[in-house]
Amino acid sequence: MTGNNHSLTSWQVEDGIGFLSLNRPPLNILNIPMLVELEAALQAAAMDHTLRLLAIRATGKLFSAGVDIGDHTAERVGDMIPLFHRVCHALATFPAPTLAVLHGHALGGGCEIALCCDLVIAAENAKIGQPEIKLATFAPIAALRLPALVGRPLAAELLFTGEALSATVAAQNGLINRAVPAGQLDTAVTTLINALRSHSAAALRLCKQALNQRSHEWEHLQSVETLYLQELMATADVHEGLAAYQEKRNPNWQHR
Repeated sequence: MTGNNHSLTSWQVEDGIGFLSLNRPPLNILNIPMLVELEAALQAAAMDHTLRLLAIRATGKLFSAGVDIGDHTAERVGDMIPLFHRVCHALATFPAPTLAVLHGHALGGGCEIALCCDLVIAAENAKIGQPEIKLATFAPIAALRLPALVGRPLAAELLFTGEALSATVAAQNGLINRAVPAGQLDTAVTTLINALRSHSAAALRLCKQALNQRSHEWEHLQSVETLYLQELMATADVHEGLAAYQEKRNPNWQHR
């Protein structure tokens, strides 16, 4: 076993399986320092050609409640959004198959991290969703990934309402691979890991390349990122939504 532990993430390899852990309990809110660690870990892990699978998991109560609201401010969002998008792109295009293990809710940026993995297994009591619209923002990565995963109608409903799905419903709609009782999560993950561990790393990587041949959404990431940073962040409502959330009050929308 080899591994590295950082303040907000940890990385270890066991017999060809890499485990990347979010380590900011209880909610694993993704702030800029944590995203910097994730980007560095993914870049380093991508160099290990013996990996058959990268599994991303988390400590604490939730898988992740999303990106830190404090990093959405006008002063930080210009750094945070491109960094978050680089992490998502690195995960989606990681050379080996990837697995998200959701022992608790995956919301906002946490959901987008899961959407960028090839495989997702969740505890039945976990919820998965993109609540950004409730703060007058939207989720760029989810807007790119969800239509291909669940179809445009459900993608639109999830993004426009901000309501989360139970893991069971998410599995029924193809958003994740499977939902299992919380007490069976470790067994289900181990079973899947053992199936991949027995295969050739080279074959798995080439299979991943083949699967990604039809993935065109990343070609549009720059335009979606520009829409977020230059148009969304110029609205009055996005600043009102973020302020209302931090001040624990209802927002007063100006609809502009």
